[in-house]
Amino acid sequence: MFARASGETSGSEGSEGDDDAVFIERFLAGDEGAFNQLVLAYKNRVFNLCCRFLGNQHEAEDVAQEVFVTLYRSLKKFRGESSFSTWVYRITVNHCKNRLKYLSRRQYFQSSSLEGPIETEEGEVYPSIQDDSPNPEESLSRRELDALVQEKINELDSEHRMVILLRDLGGLSYQEIARVLDLKEGTVKSRIHRARLELKDKLGKESGP
Repeated sequence: MFARASGETSGSEGSEGDDDAVFIERFLAGDEGAFNQLVLAYKNRVFNLCCRFLGNQHEAEDVAQEVFVTLYRSLKKFRGESSFSTWVYRITVNHCKNRLKYLSRRQYFQSSSLEGPIETEEGEVYPSIQDDSPNPEESLSRRELDALVQEKINELDSEHRMVILLRDLGGLSYQEIARVLDLKEGTVKSRIHRARLELKDKLGKESGP
């Protein structure tokens, strides 16, 4: 459903996990710069998930910043019982859900302001589908479709919205999602199946007979 951003991984373990462990060890030994390396490794994934879940760039920026503040303050408590990437996603999910509750209580209506680029240290980044097509018309069509998909994702309840984003945007496996959300793997599969059916139905109604 979503194209993954350049350089983004699925959250699977391996060399990434080894790098994380090195940076964590260095940070705990007093190397503050090692935490910056962790931020660089995860900031796009955290921000993209926040953008997709909340449907608003400015809210996503605030929440992503809160996520990394929490990571910084809590890293000494990380015991490695799960992968670091799983822990990062779990903290991100919790912050997103808390912000959504906060906004809902204030009758905040989500708006998808994800069409334009976002300025980062590496240049402009689009939190929407990454389209490498050289054809401007095709690129515009993909962005319009992406905006429509985001609009319909915003209409899903938070549980269904999060599982489909972790699977289709984050590229996490069912097992990884189960660890992030503290659910049984069968429950994750069931929620993703229902979320996709509901999203397909919503998109089908948009396209008309």
